[in-house]
Amino acid sequence: MFNGSQIESPPDVAASRSAAPVREAAAHHRQNQSMEESRDAGHAEPFVCISSVLRRLLLQSRVVASRTHVALLEGEPGTGKHLFAQTMHRQSHLADLPFCRSDARAWLSTDCETSSLQGTLYLDRVDLLAPTGQGLLLSFLKMLQSDSSAHFRLIASSHASLRQLASHSQFLPDLAFRLSAVQFTLPPLREHREDIPPITHALIDRICRRYQQPNALLAPGSLPRLLQHAWPGNVRELASVLESAILSSSSGSLRPTDLNLTQRAVSLPLQHAPASAAVSENAARDLSLDAAIHRHILLVLEKYRGNKLRAARQLGISRSTLYRLLAGGTAPV
Repeated sequence: MFNGSQIESPPDVAASRSAAPVREAAAHHRQNQSMEESRDAGHAEPFVCISSVLRRLLLQSRVVASRTHVALLEGEPGTGKHLFAQTMHRQSHLADLPFCRSDARAWLSTDCETSSLQGTLYLDRVDLLAPTGQGLLLSFLKMLQSDSSAHFRLIASSHASLRQLASHSQFLPDLAFRLSAVQFTLPPLREHREDIPPITHALIDRICRRYQQPNALLAPGSLPRLLQHAWPGNVRELASVLESAILSSSSGSLRPTDLNLTQRAVSLPLQHAPASAAVSENAARDLSLDAAIHRHILLVLEKYRGNKLRAARQLGISRSTLYRLLAGGTAPV
């Protein structure tokens, strides 16, 4: 078992010292995780997206899925890092092996040996590790990289940037660099709003299956209400709102009033009135979804000084879609 005394020795000595007592290899840990592994492997949901920013991340993950033993997922809480890790696992050569999720702090208290681990280990919240835990994980990574197994991958997740934490002496630089050599940053939901409709429909289907209910439908006005929300809790918050609405609805039709967004509903950003005459005070009074999206597009365009290509990339849409929206086309829902 790893123990704090290893951190007192130089890293290379600590790594060699830790290798000897861990030959019995993670059996206890895998037993505790067996139910979760089975659930993850048998009922993994697809990673739903239509935005260019997420489709690009999926393409990049597919390229490296079978070529790396360590990867890092960063992003705000609820952005889908766990589901993204499952997707990486399924599209790799390890797809037939277990996928195990564990809190980084809990996992480091168990015995582990690289030669006995198989499949994908998803370590959640490595940014919360104390210095001792960071040292233990660094020792494990050194063992893994010196005796890398073709049948094992470590995927770590963090809400904060590990490299930024390291620059402020809050995280071991060596560990941050080893974990983030292959890194994916998942954007918050507010930065790829075009994914809200397909994610919403996928979540409704999943929730209804979980509770064995007939599939619910969004009533008129519900989707615009979802699109205008700020979603500080990202997809996790969206799932919570939909679950509450489905369980409280007796008709199977989710009306805007069923969506519990009280105290959390925030329209698309209008915090700084741009100098451009295109967004006038009269336009700001128009609270329709198309008008709100049009104002947001103009704000992004002003940020990039009219560069439509850069603005489209920031918005996560194609340039042709940007031109259509500027011309007064209907917002993509």
